[in-house]
Amino acid sequence: MSLVVFLEHHQGTVSAGSLGLLSRAAALDPEVAAVLVGGGDLTDLAREAARHGATRVFTATHADDAPLPGPCIDVLGDLARTRGFDTILLSNSVLAADVAAGLAGRLDAGINWDLVDLELRDDGPVGKQPMLQDSVIADVGWTSAPRIALFRPGSFAALPSPTARDPEVEPLAVAFAPHSVAARVVEHRLRADEGPSLADADVIVAGGIGLGSAEGFELAEELANALGGAVGATRAAVYKGWYPASAQIGQTGKTVSPKLYVALGISGAVQHKVGMQSSKTIVAINKDPNAPIFEFSDLAVVGDVHAVVPELIELLRKHAG
Repeated sequence: MSLVVFLEHHQGTVSAGSLGLLSRAAALDPEVAAVLVGGGDLTDLAREAARHGATRVFTATHADDAPLPGPCIDVLGDLARTRGFDTILLSNSVLAADVAAGLAGRLDAGINWDLVDLELRDDGPVGKQPMLQDSVIADVGWTSAPRIALFRPGSFAALPSPTARDPEVEPLAVAFAPHSVAARVVEHRLRADEGPSLADADVIVAGGIGLGSAEGFELAEELANALGGAVGATRAAVYKGWYPASAQIGQTGKTVSPKLYVALGISGAVQHKVGMQSSKTIVAINKDPNAPIFEFSDLAVVGDVHAVVPELIELLRKHAG
């Protein structure tokens, strides 16, 4: 069995989801490989991969550094055919989902998606897939190789490897298919309403309908600014039009795993819980002492967010000063 992890990167940084997945793969296979595809010099990114457990890093460059799925499919397909990699791991994103789907078609391979863990058994790898609103975890497998596994972002922490060493970097000479490089990204910019990436944020302040209105999310934004974090929202708040859908956290939104998660006026419905329950520390502020979120919070504050949060922001600003 031979594992390779696709490392997604943007603007000189490997995504936290990819590095977390690589850390987990390295714990399963001490000889795990990683692959980087993009324009320019990938040396620093290869070193970052080695720090998280990769012993070999394959690099492939093309003229356009934009995140296009076509070149990635060409590279991964070539690796699977010529180097014997039978299991390809990706951390889910818009790009990774496109790559996984295209690669499955290219290799006639099976995909398991929305995985949260992986085990290596004598008869092959077994994925862990949440089902029934994440109330159970099912074992899922593949009938044959090659296998493609797509994981929920935030499922694993990006941990430095205790046995990290300088990587064996191997540049690949891949002949890209004409249709793979036919697309062009003419502009890439962050939408003004998106803010920092939830997937990569160490601190997330999330708001629910307990904030009372769209204006109430100004409190969440102020607290996030004071903590150096990003702002998220529950499905109910998004459906009311109080905050953009890009910030939605939960079963039908993003899955996050920050170091600190601050929940403002969030009751803690199971659909929201599944998107943030792997956060390292959870702080909840809610005026309802029986709110379900308190059952899985590390710190529970019973009080009105409109009274508690301004005082908290003031204290944080004084401390920073």
